[in-house]
Amino acid sequence: MAAVVIVSASLWYTNTLVAKVAREERKNITIWADAVQQKAHLVQVQERLFAALQQEERKRVELLARATQRLINADNTEDITFYSEIISGNTTIPVILTDAEGNISSAKNVDFDPSEVRVLSPELREQFSTYKPIAFDYYAGNINYFYYSDSKPFTEIKQILEELIQSFITDVVVNSASVPVIVTDESMRQVVATGNLDSLLSSDTAAILQAVHEMASANTTIEIDLGSQGKRFIFYRESYLLTQLRFFPLVQLGVIGVFLFIAYLLFSTARRSEQNQVWAGLAKETAHQLGTPLSSLMGWLELLRAQQVDDSVLTEISKDLHRLDTITQRFSKIGSPPRLEPENIVGVIHEAVRYLRPRISRKVNMQVQPSAEEQIVLPINRQLFEWVIENLCRNAVDAMEGEGSLLISIVEDGRYVHVDVSDTGKGIPKKMFKTIFNPGYTSKKRGWGLGLSLASRIIRNYHRGKVFVKSSTPGKGTTFRVTLKRD
Repeated sequence: MAAVVIVSASLWYTNTLVAKVAREERKNITIWADAVQQKAHLVQVQERLFAALQQEERKRVELLARATQRLINADNTEDITFYSEIISGNTTIPVILTDAEGNISSAKNVDFDPSEVRVLSPELREQFSTYKPIAFDYYAGNINYFYYSDSKPFTEIKQILEELIQSFITDVVVNSASVPVIVTDESMRQVVATGNLDSLLSSDTAAILQAVHEMASANTTIEIDLGSQGKRFIFYRESYLLTQLRFFPLVQLGVIGVFLFIAYLLFSTARRSEQNQVWAGLAKETAHQLGTPLSSLMGWLELLRAQQVDDSVLTEISKDLHRLDTITQRFSKIGSPPRLEPENIVGVIHEAVRYLRPRISRKVNMQVQPSAEEQIVLPINRQLFEWVIENLCRNAVDAMEGEGSLLISIVEDGRYVHVDVSDTGKGIPKKMFKTIFNPGYTSKKRGWGLGLSLASRIIRNYHRGKVFVKSSTPGKGTTFRVTLKRD
C-alpha cells in the first residue's frame, strides 16, 4: 500500500506539472496566433496603401500619356504650355517614343542611354508591356508609338511589399517556436512554407496534406488576406514536446511497473532460493536423524537372526529396513548435485511398481508398457527417479479413491523419452494444471502437499527434464507426463 501511495503521488505530481506546461504552451500558441493576426492586419493595411498608391500612379501615367498625345497632335493656334509642363515635370515615369518600325526617337527616365540604344528591342518591348502603348498620327499618316511603364519609386515600393509579404510568411514559421506550422495558398493544397516538421514529413506531399487536415481539426485555421497576393492559410498544432509530455505519465508508470516487476522477480527468486535452502536443510537433517535408528535396527536384525527367529518375519523386517535406507538416501541427495548414471528406465519403473503393488488397494489395476525386458537406457539417479514414479502413482491411486486402472506408458521420441502416468480418477480442472506443483498444494485432508512439488524439482533441477499435466478430463481421469533427454 505504501508503494501504491508513492506511485500515485508521483504520477499525480507529474501529471500536474504536465498540465501546467500544457496550459503555458496553449497560452503561448494563443499569443502567437494573435500576433500573426495583428501582423497580417498590418500587411493588409500596407497592401491597401499600395493599392491606393498604384491607382494614383496609374492616373499620373495616363495623364502623362494624354498630355503627350495632345502635345503631338496640337495645331499651331493651340496653347500647349500646360501639356509641356506636365511632360517636362515627369522625372520618374519611364517613357519611350518610337516610330512604326520601332526606332527610338526619344526616351526619358530609362535605364539605358538613348544615344546608344536606337531600336526598341524585344527585351525593352516586354519591359514596357505593362500598359498598352499609345498610337497617334504624327504629320500626315506617320504613326508613332508612346511606350510607358510604372515609375521607379512605384516599382521599388512594389518590390518592397512583395519582400514584406515573403518576410511575413518566414516570420510566421520562424517565430512559431516549437509549434509545427504549415502555410498554404488559398486552395489549401499548395504548401507555401513549413516549420518544425519532421524532415521526412516535409518531403512527402501526401503526408503534409494529411497533417493539414489533422491540424485543421485540432485548431482554428488562421486566414490571411494579402490583397493582390491572394489568401494564405496558417495551420498549426501543439508542439512535439507537449505531446511527449502528455504521454510522459504513462511512460513513467510503465518504467515504475518494469521496476516493480524486476523487484518482484528478484524477491521471488530470493524467496525460492531461501525455500530451496530450507528444503535441502530439512531433507539432510531428516536423513541424518533417520540414519542413527536405522543403523541400530540393522544391528537388532542381525541379533534376531542369531537367535533363530522365524525367517519370514526377518524377511519382512529386512524389506522395511531396506525401504527406510532407500528413503534416507533420497533425502540425503536433496540439495546436492546428484550423480546420474545410465539406467534401464523400463526396469526401474517396473521395480518401483512391484514395490507399490502390494502396498495399494487390490482394486487398482496397475500396468506398465512395455514389458520389463525392453531396454531404454537414460542417465538418471535411480533413487530420486523411483521417488518421482512412486509419488505420481500414489497421487493417481488417491485420485481414483482406491479403485480403477493405472497405466504407465514409456514412449521413445527421437532424442526424448516420455513417461505417461494415466489414471481413471476424478480429474483436475485445467486452471489447476500448474498450481498442483506448488509447494503446500493438496486436495487431501491429510498430507503436506509436497509430493508433486518434489517430483517437479527432481525432474527439472536434477534431470533437466519436464513434468506436467498432459491431459485431464473431470470425472474420467488424468495423464501426467515426464519428459527426459537421452543425453
